[in-house]
Amino acid sequence: MGLSLSVTTPLHTLVAAQSVRSIRAEDQSGSFGILAGHVDFLTVLPASVLRWKTAEGVERYCAMRSGLLRVTGGSVVEVACREGVLGDDLEALLAHVRALRQAEEDEERRARIEAMRMQTQTVRQMMQVFHPQRPAGLDHPPAITTEGR
Repeated sequence: MGLSLSVTTPLHTLVAAQSVRSIRAEDQSGSFGILAGHVDFLTVLPASVLRWKTAEGVERYCAMRSGLLRVTGGSVVEVACREGVLGDDLEALLAHVRALRQAEEDEERRARIEAMRMQTQTVRQMMQVFHPQRPAGLDHPPAITTEGR
Protein backbone atom coordinates (compact mmCIF):
# COMPACT_ATOMS: atom_id res chain seq x y z
CA MET A 1 0.00 0.00 0.00
CA GLY A 2 1.49 3.35 -1.05
CA LEU A 3 0.63 6.97 -0.61
CA SER A 4 -1.09 9.27 -3.05
CA LEU A 5 0.31 12.79 -3.20
CA SER A 6 -1.21 15.94 -4.64
CA VAL A 7 0.42 19.36 -4.63
CA THR A 8 -1.74 22.24 -5.78
CA THR A 9 -1.51 26.00 -6.10
CA PRO A 10 -4.51 28.28 -6.58
CA LEU A 11 -4.04 27.96 -10.36
CA HIS A 12 -2.42 24.57 -11.02
CA THR A 13 -2.06 21.00 -9.92
CA LEU A 14 1.70 20.52 -9.76
CA VAL A 15 1.75 16.88 -8.61
CA ALA A 16 -0.84 14.13 -8.80
CA ALA A 17 1.18 11.02 -7.92
CA GLN A 18 -0.03 7.58 -6.92
CA SER A 19 2.06 4.82 -5.32
CA VAL A 20 4.44 7.15 -3.50
CA ARG A 21 6.73 5.32 -1.04
CA SER A 22 7.57 8.16 1.33
CA ILE A 23 7.31 11.91 1.74
CA ARG A 24 9.57 14.32 3.61
CA ALA A 25 8.41 17.82 4.53
CA GLU A 26 9.29 20.58 6.97
CA ASP A 27 7.14 22.63 9.35
CA GLN A 28 7.96 24.98 12.23
CA SER A 29 8.94 22.04 14.46
CA GLY A 30 11.43 20.68 11.91
CA SER A 31 11.68 18.03 9.23
CA PHE A 32 9.37 15.01 9.31
CA GLY A 33 8.54 11.98 7.21
CA ILE A 34 5.30 10.37 6.12
CA LEU A 35 4.83 6.70 5.29
CA ALA A 36 1.70 4.72 4.45
CA GLY A 37 -0.47 4.28 7.54
CA HIS A 38 0.40 7.71 8.98
CA VAL A 39 -2.21 9.13 11.36
CA ASP A 40 -4.42 11.98 10.16
CA PHE A 41 -2.38 15.12 10.32
CA LEU A 42 -2.55 18.81 9.41
CA THR A 43 0.35 21.27 9.53
CA VAL A 44 1.49 24.61 8.15
CA LEU A 45 4.51 24.50 5.86
CA PRO A 46 6.93 27.42 5.57
CA ALA A 47 8.82 28.07 2.35
CA SER A 48 10.58 24.71 1.95
CA VAL A 49 11.34 21.79 -0.35
CA LEU A 50 8.89 18.88 -0.35
CA ARG A 51 10.59 15.56 -1.21
CA TRP A 52 9.06 12.24 -2.11
CA LYS A 53 10.13 8.85 -3.42
CA THR A 54 8.16 7.19 -6.16
CA ALA A 55 7.35 3.48 -6.17
CA GLU A 56 10.42 3.01 -8.39
CA GLY A 57 12.65 4.72 -5.80
CA VAL A 58 13.16 7.95 -7.76
CA GLU A 59 13.39 11.01 -5.52
CA ARG A 60 11.37 14.05 -6.66
CA TYR A 61 11.33 17.63 -5.37
CA CYS A 62 9.04 20.64 -5.20
CA ALA A 63 10.14 24.01 -3.81
CA MET A 64 7.12 25.67 -2.26
CA ARG A 65 6.12 28.98 -0.89
CA SER A 66 4.25 28.50 2.40
CA GLY A 67 1.24 26.21 2.46
CA LEU A 68 -0.69 23.45 4.24
CA LEU A 69 -0.09 19.72 4.34
CA ARG A 70 -2.87 17.28 5.22
CA VAL A 71 -2.72 13.51 5.68
CA THR A 72 -6.03 11.62 5.68
CA GLY A 73 -6.87 7.95 5.85
CA GLY A 74 -3.24 6.96 6.26
CA SER A 75 -2.63 7.13 2.52
CA VAL A 76 -3.76 10.47 1.08
CA VAL A 77 -1.36 13.42 1.34
CA GLU A 78 -2.55 16.78 0.04
CA VAL A 79 -0.42 19.91 -0.10
CA ALA A 80 -1.87 23.31 -0.93
CA CYS A 81 0.71 26.04 -1.42
CA ARG A 82 0.76 29.60 -2.69
CA GLU A 83 3.26 28.73 -5.40
CA GLY A 84 5.55 25.84 -6.22
CA VAL A 85 8.40 24.90 -8.53
CA LEU A 86 9.13 21.31 -9.55
CA GLY A 87 12.70 20.32 -10.30
CA ASP A 88 15.39 17.67 -10.18
CA ASP A 89 18.25 19.90 -8.94
CA LEU A 90 17.89 19.91 -5.16
CA GLU A 91 20.58 22.56 -4.63
CA ALA A 92 18.90 24.98 -7.05
CA LEU A 93 15.54 24.42 -5.34
CA LEU A 94 17.09 24.99 -1.90
CA ALA A 95 18.56 28.27 -3.18
CA HIS A 96 15.10 29.21 -4.47
CA VAL A 97 13.64 28.48 -1.01
CA ARG A 98 16.30 30.63 0.67
CA ALA A 99 15.31 33.50 -1.64
CA LEU A 100 11.61 32.93 -0.82
CA ARG A 101 12.33 32.95 2.92
CA GLN A 102 14.36 36.16 2.59
CA ALA A 103 11.52 37.78 0.65
CA GLU A 104 9.02 36.70 3.33
CA GLU A 105 11.25 38.12 6.09
CA ASP A 106 11.58 41.40 4.19
CA GLU A 107 7.81 41.55 3.72
CA GLU A 108 7.21 40.92 7.45
CA ARG A 109 9.76 43.60 8.37
CA ARG A 110 8.07 46.14 6.08
CA ALA A 111 4.67 45.25 7.59
CA ARG A 112 5.99 45.75 11.15
CA ILE A 113 7.49 49.12 10.22
CA GLU A 114 4.25 50.23 8.57
CA ALA A 115 2.22 49.12 11.60
CA MET A 116 4.53 51.12 13.91
CA ARG A 117 4.28 54.15 11.64
CA MET A 118 0.48 53.95 11.65
CA GLN A 119 0.38 53.53 15.43
CA THR A 120 2.64 56.55 15.96
CA GLN A 121 0.55 58.63 13.59
CA THR A 122 -2.63 57.60 15.43
CA VAL A 123 -1.18 58.56 18.81
CA ARG A 124 -0.11 61.96 17.44
CA GLN A 125 -3.58 62.58 16.03
CA MET A 126 -5.20 61.59 19.33
CA MET A 127 -2.93 64.00 21.18
CA GLN A 128 -3.99 66.84 18.89
CA VAL A 129 -7.67 66.02 19.45
CA PHE A 130 -7.41 65.78 23.23
CA HIS A 131 -4.93 68.63 23.71
CA PRO A 132 -5.38 71.03 20.79
CA GLN A 133 -3.98 74.01 22.75
CA ARG A 134 -0.79 72.06 23.52
CA PRO A 135 0.64 70.87 20.20
CA ALA A 136 3.87 69.85 21.95
CA GLY A 137 2.17 68.10 24.85
CA LEU A 138 4.62 65.21 24.92
CA ASP A 139 7.78 67.29 24.71
CA HIS A 140 10.19 66.53 27.56
CA PRO A 141 10.63 68.10 29.96
CA PRO A 142 7.03 69.38 29.94
CA ALA A 143 6.56 73.13 30.16
CA ILE A 144 5.35 74.26 33.58
CA THR A 145 2.76 77.01 33.48
CA THR A 146 1.13 78.97 36.26
CA GLU A 147 -2.00 79.80 34.28
CA GLY A 148 -5.25 79.16 36.11
CA ARG A 149 -3.72 79.15 39.63
